[in-house]
Amino acid sequence: MRTSALGRRWAALTVCATAVLFGSTAFAGQMKPGSVPGEKATQLPKLAPNAAVFTCETRPFDESAGLFCYGPGAIRKAYGIDSLINKGYTGKGRTIVILDAFGSPSVATDLANFDTVYGLPAPPSLKIITMPGTPAFDPTDADMVGWTGEIALDTQWAHAVAPGANIVLVAAKSDNDEDLLAALNYALDNHLGDVVSMSFGESETFFGNPSGLDLLAAWEKAFTKARAQHVTLFASAGDSGSTQPFDADGDTLPFQNVSWPASSTNVTSVGGTNLFFGTATNADPNGTYQGEQVWNDGFGATGGGMSILIDEPLSQALFVGAAMNKTLHKHRGIADVSYNAGVVGGVITYWSEGSGGAGFYLFGGTSAGSPQWAGIIADLNQIRGRPMGFLNDRINLLGGTGVLRSLFHDVTVGDNGFNGVDGFSAGRGYDLPTGWGTPNFGLLGTTLADPSN
Repeated sequence: MRTSALGRRWAALTVCATAVLFGSTAFAGQMKPGSVPGEKATQLPKLAPNAAVFTCETRPFDESAGLFCYGPGAIRKAYGIDSLINKGYTGKGRTIVILDAFGSPSVATDLANFDTVYGLPAPPSLKIITMPGTPAFDPTDADMVGWTGEIALDTQWAHAVAPGANIVLVAAKSDNDEDLLAALNYALDNHLGDVVSMSFGESETFFGNPSGLDLLAAWEKAFTKARAQHVTLFASAGDSGSTQPFDADGDTLPFQNVSWPASSTNVTSVGGTNLFFGTATNADPNGTYQGEQVWNDGFGATGGGMSILIDEPLSQALFVGAAMNKTLHKHRGIADVSYNAGVVGGVITYWSEGSGGAGFYLFGGTSAGSPQWAGIIADLNQIRGRPMGFLNDRINLLGGTGVLRSLFHDVTVGDNGFNGVDGFSAGRGYDLPTGWGTPNFGLLGTTLADPSN
């Protein structure tokens, strides 16, 4: 990590101003899960393979009948993952590490319910590691309950796109930075897997002081370790658009700022889109890819913007284009890539601790993309026969040389303005809300995983 003197000074001033404005409500040092739960879904009898099993899977895009949604079949088709799975590239022999906080008493049964409804095999192995000192689950603790939704989303959807991969859930004893960092180091020191999903974050602004910079350096030390071990790291870009929350209630800062750990140069940051898959007017599991726009649907909006603490990595400076470099002013830009994140067009997830009781819920948030990217990399690692490791330089090279035009869905519509804070607009090529766009892994998979590449 390289931090600029200007970034340190600006961030320190921002933190002071934030403290004056908001007093003790700031929650520096506490990560927030990036899942956004929506309504409970109504289940139908499953009459045929690839048929809708929830009413929302065939609803109109105009929301006249309520929110539409997607199951694994539609998502796999939308991003070309089915072409990998149909060839036997299911992540077999690889392991996905899901890093979350507190744990969930129902993670295994929730995953089993999800698999049963969608006809998925159980993962070869589901291992749950609860870090020492983790308190017993308290169903009246809103923070703990929120993380159970995150865990359900992460485990089920990593499995949906990599059904042959092993899953290790490492549950930190709390959602404080130090505890999540300890859990990550445990996973790395014990070589638990070769891809890690981190569906959480907090405003980078909170690190703009001496103790915060020390904590940032500790995170970077772990990320550097992961890179040396050829472990791929993903993090969600955030769910509050071009700003980030300053308290546990989701109240946001009144200026542009980005989420850590997504802004680390050693992490692949996953932004969000609203996906339209089906017919021209309706969601339909048997349909086709219709298009995407920046996720900004009233339930949240994708993170994305310019870091104030981290310098722009060389591969980004070389390949994102002159206009974008003028925006970035030699600072790290996120997102790197993106994926469906809408609650409008959410993914179906079984959640025992949901507010409406146990059952299937629509979920959105950039947390939906991070574990699915992790699952797909497990598929590609199977093809390759060894871990792909750090991705960003490879993706920036492919994007900057035009290769991704035929391998990614370039999202060019929408912006991530949120709560009165101006956002960044999508455009051709690289942009801050969606990075290089969303993947078509039919072609991209073989390109990225080719050992001679």
